[in-house]
Amino acid sequence: MADRRMPPAIEVAHLTVSYGVQTVLFDVTVTIERGMLVGVIGPNGGGKSTFIKSILGFVKRDIGSVSILGKPADKAKGLVAYVPQRGAVDWDFPITVGQVAMMGRYGRIPWWRDPGKEDRRIVDEALEMVRMAEYRDRQIGQLSGGQQQRVFMARALAQGSEVLLLDEPFAGVDAATEHAILDVLRTAKEAGKTLVVVHHDLATAAEYFDRLALIKKRLYAYGPPRAVLREDLMAQVYEGRLQVFSRMGESSNMEPPVREESP
Repeated sequence: MADRRMPPAIEVAHLTVSYGVQTVLFDVTVTIERGMLVGVIGPNGGGKSTFIKSILGFVKRDIGSVSILGKPADKAKGLVAYVPQRGAVDWDFPITVGQVAMMGRYGRIPWWRDPGKEDRRIVDEALEMVRMAEYRDRQIGQLSGGQQQRVFMARALAQGSEVLLLDEPFAGVDAATEHAILDVLRTAKEAGKTLVVVHHDLATAAEYFDRLALIKKRLYAYGPPRAVLREDLMAQVYEGRLQVFSRMGESSNMEPPVREESP
């Protein structure tokens, strides 16, 4: 349960972002509570990744503000960690699993000293959490896609940040790896982290997340899955290209989730 006396994990107010003359996000305002596992959903090209990158400051905001744990985003260094899409990483770079995970500690190590015993302990724990400790000396490019994703999650965990932002960590992995990643996310949440995850599979959104943010240029809804995965909202955002089906038992009070169909 979030402590109402503490500032929320993330506050976004009137966020507007453009690429050239094209507006990608318009007037997005949302408050993400601490200790939540939040899914960011919406159609391809709807601004989900831009939303994450604007929180991080990777893209310039036209207008609007972002705060993290009560601090302006540009003064929140060390409070937030990022796991990029796999396609954004050079997997041929000659670096090992252990070295990638240790990169998460660099922001906390003075430039004049090497990683110490405590840094190595934290990295060991992060690799154990994502079940990649036995691959410590393996070159990152020799791993499967799911293993690579878990290594970058270890890097984010090793950073020690309270807020983790992940851009489609489940994309391109098999079912077993997807559940392994979900276990890591839930374990991090139980440890008090707040996690915001760009997610493309509406069929699993209700099962995986405490809250959902539905974005297509603007924020259409934010809240518990049953308040967001409404058939009328989904049809509006996805323009009717949906197949509705239930993944929950008859005892559930939630409305059925939906799956995006290919055009």
